[in-house]
Amino acid sequence: MPVIFKRRQAASGLNAAVSALEQAVAARDGARTERAFKATMKRLKSAADTELAPTGPRLAALLPAFPPTGPRPMLATAAGFCVERGADPTACAKPILGGVHRDLLDALEFARRWTAAGETGDALPKPDERIVGDALPARLGCDAPEATRLALAWRSAEEWQPPALAVLCRSAEVRRRHGSELLPACRDLAALRRHDLTCLAHALAVLDDEPLVVLHRPTGNGFEVRIGGIGDNFQLHTLLAHVLVGGGHVPGTAPSAESVRLATDPQPARGRTGTVATGAFELLAPDGGRIWNEGLPADIPVVEGRRLLVLDEPAYRRSWNADRFFPLLPGTAELTGVLSADEARTWFARTSSGEGT
Repeated sequence: MPVIFKRRQAASGLNAAVSALEQAVAARDGARTERAFKATMKRLKSAADTELAPTGPRLAALLPAFPPTGPRPMLATAAGFCVERGADPTACAKPILGGVHRDLLDALEFARRWTAAGETGDALPKPDERIVGDALPARLGCDAPEATRLALAWRSAEEWQPPALAVLCRSAEVRRRHGSELLPACRDLAALRRHDLTCLAHALAVLDDEPLVVLHRPTGNGFEVRIGGIGDNFQLHTLLAHVLVGGGHVPGTAPSAESVRLATDPQPARGRTGTVATGAFELLAPDGGRIWNEGLPADIPVVEGRRLLVLDEPAYRRSWNADRFFPLLPGTAELTGVLSADEARTWFARTSSGEGT
């Protein structure tokens, strides 16, 4: 029989399971949705990457219509798993991060209502407590479905981090489109000290293609640097030392080639390494305040439309593990210009000392 007349192969197990899930969600059939969801999760575990790549956007697209009391973070995690195996992060990002944003806001609303209904000193519940019960609607001042939705958002906020990181750490475009919108809610919820959202907050705050004015106080020299994909100031510190000390622009000891590789290599290290990076500078804000290595490049203040960082002699010897905060996110730091003496003095005049050495 000619090849063109061969019977078409049946859909793969994963494709069929996702189709059934799509149909169940569209029909708003809770029982069918639950069965199809379980079948899809089972098929994901054994699917090939070639199957997972087109599946990710389909799973992500189901999130807006998925039952609000269903395992939405788990569905998002399944889509994120597909992204990790090759699905397009930009195609999955909007529904995943839209779900993150919705639950962050709902968790904040839960906290607001819980606090308003309590007495002074009445602490917010831990997210792992069994807070859904008959008394919850009265406590929150709403009907049972809304109370359940708010409580589930409170309980599941941390569960959204893995799928969010899957798309945020693989696309600068995704970070630019969504980071500034989600970051305030993430920080507000983290400030309540009931959820550990450190990784999500760091990822949302990552700067890409960001110009930075760097002043070296001991020499009075100034530089223009463009940074991107840097997860914390440990990584920034290493890369500035590589560019400025390693490039022969300022005195000091350049970081090791291995610590620079760990900060910039597109291929992440496999597990933790024992590589140590040593600090070359004191990182300071224009007003003289400390910019901590544990902080973020986004902490560097903006002056006259540019982030302005001052480097000084280190107050004491510092060293740290050279592994980067986000293994999948390589950092970049490029020297784009050396300031003239007049330009450097103008920028130094905007700092607390008013001048370099």
